[in-house]
Amino acid sequence: MPSLKRVPMLGYFLDFLLGIGIGLIAGLFGVGGGFLIVPALVFLGLPVHVAIGTSLACIVLSSLSAAVTHIRKEAVLYRVVFLKEAFSVPAALLGAYLSSLLPENYLKVLFSGILLYLAFQMWRGNASSHSKPGELKTSRVSLVGVLSGLTSGLLGISGGILNVPLFHSYVGIPMRYAVGTSSFALFFTALAGSIGHYRLGQVDLHTALLLAPGLIIGARIGALLVHRLHPGHLRRAFSAILVIVAIRMLL
Repeated sequence: MPSLKRVPMLGYFLDFLLGIGIGLIAGLFGVGGGFLIVPALVFLGLPVHVAIGTSLACIVLSSLSAAVTHIRKEAVLYRVVFLKEAFSVPAALLGAYLSSLLPENYLKVLFSGILLYLAFQMWRGNASSHSKPGELKTSRVSLVGVLSGLTSGLLGISGGILNVPLFHSYVGIPMRYAVGTSSFALFFTALAGSIGHYRLGQVDLHTALLLAPGLIIGARIGALLVHRLHPGHLRRAFSAILVIVAIRMLL
């Protein structure tokens, strides 16, 4: 199994800082952070397939740390999580199959367009602005699960980048609850994906464990910040994240 070769103390410090940064984003926005972890690990020397598998293992840790904090704040909607995952898992399997049949460039353009549209909708703030969940459109959660799962299978990402904007704009979940619910849902998605990659020998456990302390601490800090920030500020910050990911997909 390949591992990173760096000056020990400096390497540990860089791993800790990288973990802190990725965990902070994961906890604050309820996303996996794979769009940051994978290129960072590739830059540090891991083959791309191992970087993807290791990224999923890291997301297991960061999403669990964030989810525990959100659960304690009572900001996780369990019914939404399990309903979404029931549709995400088979959709991800279908997406993995379809990925070999559809042009990758076309998929990236389509996905980027969806992200930019969601970013625009969230920036406008035309979804639920309440601090507590009201009447939710739970019938729409299944579609969120399908879209998230298909995206995961087609593009090899966690699909979490879609959870929060769709939960908020389409299902009507307030931002804090959308982030908390997404964090908990991501734990199951990333766990299933990381097990699959581990069986293929595509997870560098050494690197994942080095990143673990920073990921856990950063995710907890990010999750705590969610409950202190104004929902409008959080929504606009997430819009910026969506634009960044969309542009990166096109490059």
